[in-house]
Amino acid sequence: MIKFATEYQLLISMSKKEKLLKRFLTVPSDLTWNELVLVLAHLGYHQLSNGITGGSRRRFIDECGEVISFHEPHPRKIVKKYVILQIIGHCKNKIKNHE
Repeated sequence: MIKFATEYQLLISMSKKEKLLKRFLTVPSDLTWNELVLVLAHLGYHQLSNGITGGSRRRFIDECGEVISFHEPHPRKIVKKYVILQIIGHCKNKIKNHE
């Protein structure tokens, strides 16, 4: 069965994404990998599939073909601050459009 989101559900979903983006911009020390993937999706990126030997390197591409890549943290899934800063620097124009 296909479910359709109501306008209210979409509004709630957007506000959660916006809150997560604002949190991301504070360069938190406890941002999880899953939260980072959600932020990148909100900014228009999707993850490219890795090959067999991809290791922990993850690549994300946007609709314009811009690729960003970095390592997925392990065994703890907490993203390093320098990775957040790199992403903010790379995506600053997209982030301005969402503020």
